[in-house]
Amino acid sequence: MTLWLSRWQARLNALHDAHRLRARRLHSSTTPVCFCGNDYLGLAQHPALSAAWYAVDSAHPVGSAASPLVSGHYPSHRALEDRLARWLGRERALLFTSGFAANLGLAQALLTPDVTVVQDRYNHASLIDGARLMRVPLKRYAHCDVDALESRLAGCDGPCVVWTDSVFSMDGTVAPLAAIAERCAHYGALFVVDEAHGFGVLGATGAGAVEAAGLTQAQVPVVMGTLGKAAGCQGAFVAGPAELIALLENEARTLIYSTADSPRLAAVTLAAVELLQGHPEWRTQLTENVRHFRALAREAGIPLTDSQTAIQPVILGADAAALAASESLWADGYWVSAIRPPTVPEGTARLRITLSAAHRFEQIDGLVGALVRACQTVGRC
Repeated sequence: MTLWLSRWQARLNALHDAHRLRARRLHSSTTPVCFCGNDYLGLAQHPALSAAWYAVDSAHPVGSAASPLVSGHYPSHRALEDRLARWLGRERALLFTSGFAANLGLAQALLTPDVTVVQDRYNHASLIDGARLMRVPLKRYAHCDVDALESRLAGCDGPCVVWTDSVFSMDGTVAPLAAIAERCAHYGALFVVDEAHGFGVLGATGAGAVEAAGLTQAQVPVVMGTLGKAAGCQGAFVAGPAELIALLENEARTLIYSTADSPRLAAVTLAAVELLQGHPEWRTQLTENVRHFRALAREAGIPLTDSQTAIQPVILGADAAALAASESLWADGYWVSAIRPPTVPEGTARLRITLSAAHRFEQIDGLVGALVRACQTVGRC
């Protein structure tokens, strides 16, 4: 045991020396205003969802006690899946315990040995890990570069899957989905989109970036979305053709061998979906908050990217600079995490600011003032 303890400590020391040691921060009554979560519409703290939790009848217990295929599938699960499928214009939807589990399950069902998968270089880790775990050929293309994608597709020999985030979690950029769909149609590739940061926020009804791009199931057969961001709850789903959902029920090991989501939480999530669909003004408020932040930040000389989404990175470069700026913000009453490699490319450590419809203009004003001080502290403004 002593040998293992020393090995683990050496690895922790190396992370510390590289300014890459991470630790969880605990919420409390004195926690600063959070500008780094993914609660884009403020639903996680909405009183209607707390009320919904206690209003669910006893036929929907807190725990499901088994995997969905054993005895863990409840009416609330089915109702939520049906509602999600209708909203996204897909034949069926299937719940998973997390977005990571959903993407790994998708990889297990889609990526047989004869399939090549093509992915954006900035894709989420779960998409990359899914391809690696299935040991299929993985071709990556330059971020949002459709010409680079086409060159990868032209070199595919056999079935090909193109898999991309819709909104990239560390940059806030939106994939050119319509152009990608055209290339997929031309080369006969299956198009799969991860809507983790688009679902509930983008599109005419909030269904996501695929809806915003005007694409249907025929063009984007498979969509994954999470329920712990804009929906304010927990879990994830895959939506698509009925045949795929049936295949996932049989081959997605992350579904088959996991206890199903809480039936009570599924009922609360259904209430969250109804709120999302019934309150388009929340998406409007989020857009206004993004505009307000960007206008103030530009005026203050804060280095911004071109992101027009709720994700607003401030790239500082060095890991130590990002950590110091994050600590400065915390001391000023604002929680903004420092994001460092390997989550982002080397030399692009950053503050990942995320805005919510629940943020007030005066909170955003205070954040910008604190950002100026933080950036000056590390010499980046």
